[in-house]
Amino acid sequence: MNANHTTSERKELRQLLRAQRLAMPDRLEKAAMLQSVLRIWLIHRTDHIIGAYWPIHGEFDPLPSLYRWQEAAPENQQRRIGLPVVDKLTKQLTFHAWYPGCPMEEDAYGIPKPKDTEQIFPTLLLIPCVGYGPGGVRLGYGGGFYDRTLATLKPQPDTVGLAYSMSYLPDLVPQEYDIPLSTILTENGVSWPDDR
Repeated sequence: MNANHTTSERKELRQLLRAQRLAMPDRLEKAAMLQSVLRIWLIHRTDHIIGAYWPIHGEFDPLPSLYRWQEAAPENQQRRIGLPVVDKLTKQLTFHAWYPGCPMEEDAYGIPKPKDTEQIFPTLLLIPCVGYGPGGVRLGYGGGFYDRTLATLKPQPDTVGLAYSMSYLPDLVPQEYDIPLSTILTENGVSWPDDR
C-alpha cells in the first residue's frame, strides 16, 4: 500500500482483512497465544489505568488479560480498566470505568460501552488493528477516532496495537493525521515499531 491509495481502496483492504481475520481456522488458538503475550508484557508495566476496547468483527479480546492484571494488583494499588465512549460532536473518545458485570449500553455505532460509570484517564491504551505496518502504522476502521483523541491528550498515553500477525502490511504508510503506535503485540510476541 502507498500514500496514493484512495479511500475506496483502503475500505476494500479493511473489508478483506476483516474477512480473513474472521475466517482464520486457528483464530481461537492464536487468541490464546496473544492473551499470554499480553499478560506477560503487562507484568513490568507501572500503569494503574489502562484503556481498552470492546472487541467486534473478530478482534482480539483484551479484557480477560486485563481482568487478570487488575486482580493481580498489589494490596496498596488500585488498577482500573476503561472502555471508550464516543463523543458524537467531536468524534473523540473518552474512557469510562469498566469491570466484569458492569452495566453496558450500545453507543451510536452499536458497540457496547459502560453505562453511567465515571470517566478515567489511562496512561496506556490498547488499540485494535485491522492491519498494521512498519513504524507502528495502524490501519483502523477509517473513523479516525483514536487519532483525533490522541492528538488532544496531554500527556499522551502509550499506545499498543493488538493484532494477529496475518494482518501485517509491509508497505502500509501513514496518512496525514495518523499517529504511530508505541508498540504492537501479536500472537508471535512484541513487535516494536521499527521491527518487521
